[in-house]
Amino acid sequence: MKTTRKRYSSDFKAKVALEAIRGDLTLTELSAKHGIHHTMIAAWKRQAIDGMASTFAGASEVARASGEAEIDKLHSKIGQLVVERDFLAKALGR
Repeated sequence: MKTTRKRYSSDFKAKVALEAIRGDLTLTELSAKHGIHHTMIAAWKRQAIDGMASTFAGASEVARASGEAEIDKLHSKIGQLVVERDFLAKALGR
């Protein structure tokens, strides 16, 4: 008999992680309440805390990162077009 791993939605993980961050119940109590191993709850709590900084990072950092990626892509395209132009100019005997 094949057993499959239970998958939890991101909303459920966030709810449980928030309960763990609040600290009203211990990890063991949360584990019993939701039927999840306490190490999984601790991992979700850690992920939530680590991800909080990106929530407050703002759109400027995200825009800057995507802008740099776009610039790199455009530079590589320019290089490709220059090589093609030089090849065609040489082929036409200029």
